[in-house]
Formats: sequence, C-alpha cells, structure tokens
Amino acid sequence: MARLPVILNPQWMSEKQRELAAENANGKPSVKKQSAGELRLHKDISELNLPKTCTISFPNGKDDLMNFEVTIRPDEGYYLGGAFVFSFQISTMYPHEAPKVKCKTKVYHPNIDLEGNVCLNILREDWKPVLNINTIIYGLYHLFTEPNHEDPLNPDAAAVLRDNPKMFESNVRRAMAGGYVGQSFFARCI
Repeated sequence: MARLPVILNPQWMSEKQRELAAENANGKPSVKKQSAGELRLHKDISELNLPKTCTISFPNGKDDLMNFEVTIRPDEGYYLGGAFVFSFQISTMYPHEAPKVKCKTKVYHPNIDLEGNVCLNILREDWKPVLNINTIIYGLYHLFTEPNHEDPLNPDAAAVLRDNPKMFESNVRRAMAGGYVGQSFFARCI
C-alpha cells in the first residue's frame, strides 16, 4: 500500500511547528525573523553614547534586547552618589510606541512616584519615532540633575522642593542613606 504524503496547512500550525516544518523542508534550522522594532532597537543600542555616569545591562542575556536595565549614578545635584536602576521594556511597535520605563530603585523624587513610575514628557505625550534610547537615558539623567516640581508624580516631594529646597535636600540624603521620609521607607542606594 502506498503512503500518501502528509500535507500540512500552515494556518493550523503553531509558530514552533511552522519553524520545524521549514527546518525539515530545507534541512537547515529556520532563523527567527526580527521585527522592525527589534532591528531599530539593535541599531539604537549599537549607537549608544552614554554619559560616564550611566551603564546598561541585559539581565536576561544579550538575546533579549527588548528588556534591559540602565543604572544612573548622578555626579552632581541632590542625588550625587546615588545609584538608580531603571527597567526598560521595548514593544515590537518601537519606535512608534515609547518604551515602558520604571525606576526599580525606590527614590524620593518629585518626578518619580513610590511605585517607580516616571514622569518624563518624552515617554508620554512628546514621544516621536525619531527619538531613541540615548535620548531617554539623557532625559532620565536630567531628572536627577534638575528635578522639576512643576510636573510631579510625587506631589509631596514636589511641594518640599518648591517651598523648602534645604529640607528637600535633607530628605533626599535621608532616603538615599536608607531611612524614612514621612511614612515611606527607602532602601540605601549610595
């Protein structure tokens, strides 16, 4: 009895099954196709020109460029000597969609709330596809050298910065050293 060839309909196959079928058809492993967002991100990362106070790392390995961390160590201003870690999650829609950026280090800051959300206009309404990762990192660095009390995510910190800059500086130092500011505890980050 003759065996009929099995014909697979690609619509009914999972992505992994399609990859295996392609591999079996030509004897070579299939290469995962990169999205436009991944290609653009690869270009952005290869062209990074970070300030000496900033470093980038890939906790999931270099194969996962879409998720990485940036550490900022301000060399001036209220946050001098601190180390602040930000997570970046990049969508495959990048650069048409802004990266999702969160501060993993709890910080007393008018533009970063206690959950790590960041108030930076280029991550929201002013995002444009011509902007890149380098621009965001410089924007984050700028938040530490010149915090802005006019557009706060932490209104309490913003009010102290506006009304009593010396008290604000004292609160920042206490938080960075590891201690309480009001009812909130901050882990040491210096």
